[in-house]
Order: sequence, then structure tokens, then C-alpha cells
Amino acid sequence: MSEPVQEARRPKRGAPPTRGRRGARYGALQQVYSTLINPSSAQEMTLAALASEHLRQADRSYLQTLIHGVVEQREALEAQLSPLCDRGLAQLDAMEHALLLLGAYELNHEANLPARVVINEAVELAKTFGATDGHRYINGVLDRLARELRPLEYGAG
Repeated sequence: MSEPVQEARRPKRGAPPTRGRRGARYGALQQVYSTLINPSSAQEMTLAALASEHLRQADRSYLQTLIHGVVEQREALEAQLSPLCDRGLAQLDAMEHALLLLGAYELNHEANLPARVVINEAVELAKTFGATDGHRYINGVLDRLARELRPLEYGAG
């Protein structure tokens, strides 16, 4: 049997965003961060997130989509992100790594969400959970990825 899923970092400021899709991102981020530190299955991560009282108003379907999507496509997402980072993903803070995976998944698979929305959501989570200037790094990497994946949104093509 695998180890229990580790509790994610607590937010640095403000109340956690736990409603709707923002809540789903919040819960998925906690679980992706946890599994980077203490590997677990997508099913274990989903069950842990769905059991969280503070996520009861989150979009649970989207939460499951994010968790399973990131877990199933982690290698491909990391392959996309690696050339855009100034250091190896393993050298990143686990929270930054988790935020980049989540943002990359949404940029790849949520075409109905504008890239700016995906990036802004990741930046806001980075401001809440990440290192002091981690949000700037997240913004830069995801912006470069979005320009590659969605050139029409940036006026290219």
C-alpha cells in the first residue's frame, strides 16, 4: 500500500479560493504538489481532494479532470516545459513545478479558456502558495508556452 498523501502547503495570505473552477485548481494544485513530494496515484489524489471539506464548493468534475490529466500526461507536459525553464524541472521548488504542470495542462487541453485566464489563475495561486517572486517565473514560463501553443491569441499566425 502506498504512503498517505502529504498535506500541501498552506496559503501565505487570504482565504483559499475554494469555489468553482478556481477551487478545483486550488485542490488540484495541492494534490499535484503532494505527489511531487510523496508519489501517489491519481485515484488517491482525487479521493483526498474530494474528501477535503474546504473544497466542497469546488467544481469537482474539473478537479478530477485536472488531477487525472496532469498525472496521465506529466511526461509530455514536462517535455514541453523543460526547454522553457532556465533550469531542470527537478531543480524547481515543488510548488512552482506543480503550478507549471497545472498551467501547461490547461493551456494544452482547455481551449475554451483564454491563455491569459490560465496564466492569471496560475499566477494568483503562485502569489498565494509560492516563493516571494515565484509568480513572475510562473508567468514567464507559461506565457512562452502559450505563445507556442496558441499563437492566434497573441496575434501571430
